[in-house]
Amino acid sequence: MPGNATFHHRNAALLSVTEVQAPEVLTSKDLDRRLADALKRLKLPTGLLQRVAGVKARRNWSKPGDVRAGTVEAGRRALAAAGIAAEDVSMMINTSVSREHLEPSVAVGVHHDLGLPTSAMNFDITNACLGFVNAITLASSMIDAGQARYVLIVNGEDAKKVQDATVERINSLEKMASRDDFMAEFASLTLGCGAAAAVIGPADLHPEGHRIIGGVTRAATQHHGLCVGDHHGMFTDARGLLEGGLELVMDAWNDAREHFEWDSMDSYITHQVSALHTSSIVKAAKLDKKRVPVTYPELGNVGPASLPITLARESERLQSGDRVLCMGVGSGLNTAMLEIQW
Repeated sequence: MPGNATFHHRNAALLSVTEVQAPEVLTSKDLDRRLADALKRLKLPTGLLQRVAGVKARRNWSKPGDVRAGTVEAGRRALAAAGIAAEDVSMMINTSVSREHLEPSVAVGVHHDLGLPTSAMNFDITNACLGFVNAITLASSMIDAGQARYVLIVNGEDAKKVQDATVERINSLEKMASRDDFMAEFASLTLGCGAAAAVIGPADLHPEGHRIIGGVTRAATQHHGLCVGDHHGMFTDARGLLEGGLELVMDAWNDAREHFEWDSMDSYITHQVSALHTSSIVKAAKLDKKRVPVTYPELGNVGPASLPITLARESERLQSGDRVLCMGVGSGLNTAMLEIQW
C-alpha cells in the first residue's frame, strides 16, 4: 500500500492513561420509561437498547460546564500518574467531539485551566471516535522527530444534549412516524458522557513507560454519509455502518500482517460501540473474546473517550511485556490500529 498508511515509532512511550467518570447514571430502563408512549405507538418492544446494543446504562454530567471540568481533571490525573509537571508539557491535544462553540478551540480552555506554559502548543483534533488514537500517533511522531518531549492528550464528551433532543423527537408524533425513523436514531440513545487523558513521552528517558510500537491506518470515505450528527441528534444507517466498518477494519487488519504480528496479542482495546459491533470484529478477526475487554454495557459509547477509558481500566490487569492493540473506528469511515508494548 503506497503512502504512510503503515508506520513504526522509534522513541515514544505511553506514560499514563486515566479516566474521569461522569457522576449520574442513566439506565436503558430509564430511557424506556421516557419513551414508553412512543414505543407503544411504533409497536416496538422495550429493552431494545439492552438486547440489541448490549448497553445497560450510560453516564451523564450533572450540569453545564462539568464536561470541561472533567476533561481538566483527567488531564491532571494523567500528569500526576506520569510524574510530569505541567510546565514540562510541550504540546496538548484535545480530541473531543463535544464542543459548546466553534471558536475558540476546546483546547485553549483546557490549556488555561491546567496552567500549562505558554510554550505548550495546543489545538483540537476531531475525527469522530478515532481522534484519541490519531492524537497518540501524532504525539509519537512529534517525539520521534524531536519536536516535542511530553504531549498531553485529553478528551471529554457530553452526550446529554443529543440524548434529550433524540428523546423529544422520538416522542413527537410529527417527527417520528415510523420504525425506520426510530432505528435511524437508535445509536444516539447508546451515547454516554465521560473524560480521559494520556501522557506520551520519550521512551529513552522513561524505561518504565509502555513503548508505542506502530500501527496502520485506512480510510473508506465513500461511507461519509452513514453516520452524521450534531447537537440535535445523530442519524445512522446502522447496517451500512456495521458492514462498511467491518470491511474497512478487516482490510487494515489483513494489510498489517506484512508489518506486524497481531494474531496473539494479550489485549485488544476496541472502540466501544455495541455488543453487535464488538462480536462482529471478534468473529471476523478470530480474536479471543476473553482478551477483548468491554465497557459499553455500563458506559455506553463515550465517543473518542471510550477507547482510552477501556485501556485505563484494562491497565490494572496488564503486566510488563504484555502486547496491546488499540483498534479504533470513526464515522466517515476511518480506522486506525496501534500497538503498545506494556
